[in-house]
Amino acid sequence: MSIFELMEQFDHEQVVFCNDKSVGLKAIIAVHNTTLGPALGGTRMRVYKSEEDALLDALRLSRGMTYKAAVSGLNLGGGKAVIMGNPDTDKSEALFRSFGRFVESLSGRYITAEDSGTNVRDIEYIHMETNHVRGLSTSLGGSGDPSPVTALGVFCGMKACAKEKYGTDSLKDLTISIQGVGAVGQYLVDYILEEKPAKLYLTDVRKESVRIASEKCIANGVEVEILDPNTNDIYNKKGHIFAPCAFGQIINDETLKNFNYEIIAGAANNQLLDQTTHGKALREMNILYAPDYVINAGGVINVGNELLGYTRERAMEHTKSIYNSLLEIFKIAKDENITTDVASNRLAEKRMNQLAALKRFHLG
Repeated sequence: MSIFELMEQFDHEQVVFCNDKSVGLKAIIAVHNTTLGPALGGTRMRVYKSEEDALLDALRLSRGMTYKAAVSGLNLGGGKAVIMGNPDTDKSEALFRSFGRFVESLSGRYITAEDSGTNVRDIEYIHMETNHVRGLSTSLGGSGDPSPVTALGVFCGMKACAKEKYGTDSLKDLTISIQGVGAVGQYLVDYILEEKPAKLYLTDVRKESVRIASEKCIANGVEVEILDPNTNDIYNKKGHIFAPCAFGQIINDETLKNFNYEIIAGAANNQLLDQTTHGKALREMNILYAPDYVINAGGVINVGNELLGYTRERAMEHTKSIYNSLLEIFKIAKDENITTDVASNRLAEKRMNQLAALKRFHLG
């Protein structure tokens, strides 16, 4: 497809290609929708197989941010930026400051933040060139690490799923698998252990992260089993809740072959390889799926609250609303006989359409 065909497919407003050969910058900023407000979305840095892969990542992720902000009740649109490069070897102050000038050129239509492959220090470099940055360190008046808030949202989402599936939102005596115990996963383990689950399965490519999380389980008297991240073992275990907190597109034909969970509720983005095909497959298998952009919205809620004058307490309280949002989505899905991801899209689109109609009325 051509670039414009891809933009039409994903219904994007704007795509900006950023090139600065002097510092090795190749980046893409995708602005999906600004109906509810300026497009908010983090800047990720990673090695892509091709420029097309980078563009598709930016388009998919920015669209997800639009729906995430809408369903979370934020007055923000959706955007995303990707920097093509190795985050371990290609970073520099000059690169991020150059990128910051591109962000500044959009005059506030796009607000950036930390994402996969970038950190608070990188965001501070970007901030040297533009004020359209959120998620700064607390020393600069920002909200700091969003991981605890994201984890709280996933935890509340798990409880909503349990309420829908089992009639009680307690996680006591449940078996839960967590794929990825990084920054968000570690906090999620802490929240889950407070509920006294029966057992946790853990996996992560970082052995130290798994060691830390497993020691927490042992200290709390909860059975734990560490699984090899390079196999399909975690998908084939029998349990109540599967929490993908690492990779996207992990719900697919291959992983569903021997899938033995009743709920999917995790922090990873783009969990379904194909939203239509695999959303329907989960429904047919009677697996309750918490749409990823709803359950992992704590991070964007946290950053969005900076626009109001940040307090962690308000961000945490706002994040707890994910529980009720998911229960509403599950009700829509049942009432309309549709998948939960379609139901969440409809809920988000309803809010965007209502505001768009209101704007047209005032302009008319």
